[in-house]
Amino acid sequence: MYSPASSPLRSMVYSSMFGALTAIGAFIVIPLQPVPFTLQTFFTAMAGTLLGGYAGAVSQVVYILLGCVGLPVFAGGKAGLGVLFGPTGGYLTGFVVGAYIMGKILEARKQPGFLYTAMAILAGDVAIYTIGTLQLAITAQLSLAKAILVGVVPFIIPELVKLLAATMLTVRLNRKLALYQGIVR
Repeated sequence: MYSPASSPLRSMVYSSMFGALTAIGAFIVIPLQPVPFTLQTFFTAMAGTLLGGYAGAVSQVVYILLGCVGLPVFAGGKAGLGVLFGPTGGYLTGFVVGAYIMGKILEARKQPGFLYTAMAILAGDVAIYTIGTLQLAITAQLSLAKAILVGVVPFIIPELVKLLAATMLTVRLNRKLALYQGIVR
């Protein structure tokens, strides 16, 4: 796995880049109500698994800050603090926690394989959906069962597809980066 700690400037650049990629992922939308389907969790997974826990989480903070200052980077071209504190805001907060968890789990292994990487992404996704569903239930005044029904169930299959794609890409990129770092040193 890449180590952004080797350079604070490089870490900031990559965190900003993944924050921007998450914003781009928000524009790829299948409008389900009340929670739209986007590629944000894919880029959150890539940030956490490639940058590590801290830089991955920072990338998602960058993304949230862009939206909070008024740039229309949230799903459906939305922006502002109202989104962060609204029904879908918990998922946004969950991106920070999820990226951190994914990265920290992978940092615990020197060369994480496919299954370990998939489990790390799954753990981060569980955090994202837990935080998101709780805020959805509270702000939309839904029962927890109803919030799970509208905020989790429709996304299980698409999330598994994104998990597999992120896992395959992460494992492949980590192998290439390890080979590159071996050549450069």
